[in-house]
Amino acid sequence: MESKIDVNKNLFEITEEYPSVVSVLVNKGFRQLNDEAKRKSFGKQITLKQAVGLKNLDLEKLVDLMEEEIKKNTAKSSSGEKIKVSGSLPCPVKIPMTEELEKITAELDYEVKFDLKSASQGLEWLQNGFEEIKSADELSDIFISAGFDLFFDKDLMDRFRRQNVFKDATGIKELNQDFTKADVNLLDPEGDYSVLSIVPAVFLVNKEELDGREVPQSWEEILSEEFANSVSLPVSDFDLFNAILLNIYKTFGREGIQNLGRSMKKALHPSQMVKEGGRKADDQPAITIMPYFFTRMAKRFSHMEFIWPEEGAIVSPIFMLTKKENIEQMQPLIDLMASKKMGEIFAKQGLFPSVLPEVDNELPENAQFMWPGWHFLREKNLGELLRDLEAEFNNAVEVAVV
Repeated sequence: MESKIDVNKNLFEITEEYPSVVSVLVNKGFRQLNDEAKRKSFGKQITLKQAVGLKNLDLEKLVDLMEEEIKKNTAKSSSGEKIKVSGSLPCPVKIPMTEELEKITAELDYEVKFDLKSASQGLEWLQNGFEEIKSADELSDIFISAGFDLFFDKDLMDRFRRQNVFKDATGIKELNQDFTKADVNLLDPEGDYSVLSIVPAVFLVNKEELDGREVPQSWEEILSEEFANSVSLPVSDFDLFNAILLNIYKTFGREGIQNLGRSMKKALHPSQMVKEGGRKADDQPAITIMPYFFTRMAKRFSHMEFIWPEEGAIVSPIFMLTKKENIEQMQPLIDLMASKKMGEIFAKQGLFPSVLPEVDNELPENAQFMWPGWHFLREKNLGELLRDLEAEFNNAVEVAVV
């Protein structure tokens, strides 16, 4: 049988493609591969064939050992060990996406367990007890969810990312022009995270509540004293609200967070505002910050105007994190999540713009985005920062009420 391992590829390429062979190569004397930085630097400089020559090893026997390990890894997954997929999906796309995932699992030769909930249920069910997890073996194989806190909190998922547990295997190398035109890079330069889509936060303006004020076009206007006690914020939508806090802080600093608290009138779920049309109570907000999806339902109200902010819609990314272990077996699932079919479900059914170049997101012309950037996300301890910003925001709300 022809070998699946190309001995003329460098060690880095081979270990990226077959992570399970790292232990075999380390045992044969290539200890550098145990260290992620050295695996990249040293591994890229030498092919498997050259490395074997340096160590005076039998190439054929080593390849046999490596393929045996790959086979063992495959068998482990297909004969009793389940692949587990956890996380949350935005409500408008959860059912169609789950159906597609279940269809493909029927064709696989291993069992897949799904624990995917609606985003409206939050992520507490997933975060609870996370700090007690000691080993990557206890983690699900694939995580899918919007938001920043779970993935970038240094005490939660980021602790395992730093141990080189995850790998982006989507194969997405080019972004949709909606993001390239806006100069927003959603491709992780370090190759850990996959971004599949985004939830954009935009404005819905109730013109009957403006009291002579102009329709606000920017976040800067929303944060101004003119719109104090005028804005509804999606506080209960933790993923989106955390994205708002991070991006306002990144762009406007702590003063921006304080002004956001001053601007808040009430915490309404966007569906309440759309359902009521902003006319059911005396104290309706003039502006509701909401996911772009809900603006589709608001079109029936002539007094409501949708605004895509000038600085950009705040981005809450829909991330996918995939464990390196068993990645060969999981590739069909990964490929499906990164497929045009799923991209169109995100974009068409959820109005969650897809990162895929082949999907038409049908966004307003020259739509901009507010995205904190990968350096910011990795540099900060996001869990700690978000708790701090939330406390500052709540304090500003209390001061404004008094």
